[in-house]
Amino acid sequence: MLAVGLAASGCGADKSGDGGDGPAGGTFRFGLIEPATIDPALAAETPGLVSAEVLFTGMYRVGPEGQMVPKLAESATPNAGCTQWTFKIKGGTKFTNGEPVDAAAFVRGWSRAAGKAMASDVAYHLGGIKGFQELQDGKTTAFSGLKAVDATTLQVDLTAGDCEFDKKTSHTVFSPMPKAAGTGPNKKFQEAPIGNGPFKMQGKWQHNKLITLVRNDDYGLEKAKLGKVEIYLLNPTSMFDLEYQGFQTGQFDYAHVPTPQLKTAEAKYKPRGEWIRKETNGMNYLLPITDRGPLKSKDARLAISYAIDRSLIAKSVYQGFQKPSSSLVPAALPTSYQPGICASCLKQDPAKAKAHAKAAGLEPGDPLKLTFNAGAGHEDWIQAAGKQIEEVLGLDVEIEGLPSKQVFEGEQSPDATGLFRYSWGADYPTPDSYLYPLLDSASINRGADGSVVGDNRARYSNPAFDALIGKARATTDEKQRIAIYKQAEKVAMDDMALIPTFTRTEYRVVRTDRFDGLDDINFGETPNLENISLKK
Repeated sequence: MLAVGLAASGCGADKSGDGGDGPAGGTFRFGLIEPATIDPALAAETPGLVSAEVLFTGMYRVGPEGQMVPKLAESATPNAGCTQWTFKIKGGTKFTNGEPVDAAAFVRGWSRAAGKAMASDVAYHLGGIKGFQELQDGKTTAFSGLKAVDATTLQVDLTAGDCEFDKKTSHTVFSPMPKAAGTGPNKKFQEAPIGNGPFKMQGKWQHNKLITLVRNDDYGLEKAKLGKVEIYLLNPTSMFDLEYQGFQTGQFDYAHVPTPQLKTAEAKYKPRGEWIRKETNGMNYLLPITDRGPLKSKDARLAISYAIDRSLIAKSVYQGFQKPSSSLVPAALPTSYQPGICASCLKQDPAKAKAHAKAAGLEPGDPLKLTFNAGAGHEDWIQAAGKQIEEVLGLDVEIEGLPSKQVFEGEQSPDATGLFRYSWGADYPTPDSYLYPLLDSASINRGADGSVVGDNRARYSNPAFDALIGKARATTDEKQRIAIYKQAEKVAMDDMALIPTFTRTEYRVVRTDRFDGLDDINFGETPNLENISLKK
């Protein structure tokens, strides 16, 4: 509750968002939970990416509709086999400490992110660059596959063809770094990162209280319009409720809406033009631990999927505001979308659920743990799904709601078992951004203690799937490449590697009476801070 008090007192003191005596461009306020990090080499979850994305600027950014938007990349050219890429970089830009943003800064940033000392969960995005494993093993501090040809030319050598490598550079892990960042974890830097983005830190990150960003007036591209952004760090067990309350009382200018409040919020705010509805690239799944425990077999996972009545949950819990999903890759990527590829997702079938449970050796009374992140609007649907599994299969479902940080730690633990609520949004607009990080064997990335460092928290491993991903990446023709990705998705879906539940339609309430540019949200479902401006 401390964060709520701070939000109230802070917003009461400065009315710049209403056109008062504040910074030129106004102050935009919203709430989030405490990030694990705002270092772009480490940020893997939305709370950290919100800041990292605007503190740093890389080669590309993904636009709200999934379009690739060049930033510092003036061009990106592959060789015939896509094993080498050459990037031409915009010259003359700098970090907020005055250091130049040149090819060497990109070599420095990418090498730092992949280094053993960083132990980054998102380093796998860099995994195709020559020298990655040596960095991971701590044998070197720089990629052998990166070369700063001159100040504005970066050459990238890959271990295998990747004809979508340029898209991957839109992720924040590909950010350039100043020398001040060092080659490993740097607490001083991570508390107040020195970046090259449209915003910069004002002071240090006030943990569990506040992150304050101000416009970077020396930014080398189009400057932000807002003068300041205040991100209040809320209690993670009730974040959506606190956000929405803050919006209703005028403390926040942007907020999620708790699921039970969606209907009344739409009725109140949509007529005012203060309502955003967007079909996003996000997908919701149940994550089964596939290498141990009750869901180790495909039959066990199919039993769970057939036991869930997604349509009933969408109607009764979500009131029609969310839709059931039946694929791993969402409709937001229309050329890659395969609706219905998950046959067990289409309709609850108790008979098939019981048959698969029997084949798996699951018996009534067997325990099954279902873990989810509390405070983010998932309580009701998780309870409904757990009850359906109990009623159909007779399993003893233990539901546990935890803060997000503890859920992530549980997913990564070598002792993980059962089911976790899981969601994913693409980092770049390609099916590879779902299939590779979530399900490729290389994305498990086990630590010395057996924990999972990568995003393949299901521990799914199938050589046939991995081979298709590699083949797709090396295919230069886009249509042929997508066809191969579709084959890979079918392999994973036949194995029930993940259990699709719902597509993600995002809803926000926004203060359009104070700000322009609030008609959309980013591809990654974050506020488009670069596009927001104070009403004149």
